[in-house]
Amino acid sequence: MSPQEAIQKIERGSAEIIGRDELAKKLAQGKPLIVKAGFDPTAPDIHLGHVVLLRKLKQFQGLGHKVKFLIGDFTAQVGDPTGRNELRKKMSPAEVARNAKTYKAQVFKVLDPKKTEIVFNSRWLNKLKPQDVLELAAHLTVAQVLHRSDFKKRFESGKEISVLEFIYPLLQGYDSVHLKADVELGGTDQKFNLLMGRQLQEAYGQPPQAVVMTPLLEGTDGVQKMSKSLSNYIGINEAPNDIFGKVMSISDELMLKYYELLTEADLNAVRAMHPKEAKMQLAKELVDMFHPRGAGEKARAHFEQTFSQHQTPEGIPEIKILSGQKLLDILMVADMIPSKREGRRLLEEKAVTHEGTVISDENWAPQKGVIKVGKRRFLRLA
Repeated sequence: MSPQEAIQKIERGSAEIIGRDELAKKLAQGKPLIVKAGFDPTAPDIHLGHVVLLRKLKQFQGLGHKVKFLIGDFTAQVGDPTGRNELRKKMSPAEVARNAKTYKAQVFKVLDPKKTEIVFNSRWLNKLKPQDVLELAAHLTVAQVLHRSDFKKRFESGKEISVLEFIYPLLQGYDSVHLKADVELGGTDQKFNLLMGRQLQEAYGQPPQAVVMTPLLEGTDGVQKMSKSLSNYIGINEAPNDIFGKVMSISDELMLKYYELLTEADLNAVRAMHPKEAKMQLAKELVDMFHPRGAGEKARAHFEQTFSQHQTPEGIPEIKILSGQKLLDILMVADMIPSKREGRRLLEEKAVTHEGTVISDENWAPQKGVIKVGKRRFLRLA
């Protein structure tokens, strides 16, 4: 594949390429490039928003290049200020380590393990001396930082900005220096940090990395960036039926963006399909992407049986009602809800039913029959 053909392939699902001509020259050298993307393990689950970047990394792997999957175990403790309107809560090393472990377990559902090196930036950032940090800080001005829209808004509204947050882009940029990255990938919200990598590489006498930015993927609400904290995410470790059902809940307009960023499907062919069938195909493909082949077809059958025909699925879990047991206790024991607080929220939203009748009172006396929680969770009370 020629450099221009390779760039055309990379451009699908990319929002912007900075240093496009530089990238073409790097590709023309005919040697494997070092392609880097960083992920701060601030939450334990990888979701479809992350997969947009992971698939772009896989594209580079398919073109014969080396991928450095960087787990920001050091930078996660500093906290990325991007898009924040307040100080980020500091994470403990133990929390970061737990989350990083799950990242390692999940990432190879997308990437080729033979062509991936997982690196942790604590291995070199922990070794920086005060003099090294001062040298880094000399390459960033206050004017640069306050030009960022997120910092500018906070400064003008009188909200606190920690000096530690100024350090974050320098650390992310130094990762590129240490790894001698030829290309760095990131979301459009990361532009400032990605450009800092180019700036520092030049300051340290290295050729600047090309930057490939991908669009941000909206979550199931169709509005906000996919995020676990907003409960609008689709995790790649979720059960097939849950992934399928969540994909089916997105809008027809957002569906096309999911196709573009998460699959290799012909978009013209997708546009020619009936929206419902196109969404069914998308949901099936995404389930099969993260689960054994055939799981997508089973999830489709479950969805059609449960939601298209309004039937209760077979093989749902069953639990015996114990004397004096309250509804929320039962739902907690059966892993139907993560907390009683979440259970009360679902009750308030009339998202819990018993044999089709809405339950809104947490003191409701449990009775035999099928409980439905939300759109996809069922429990038989016996």
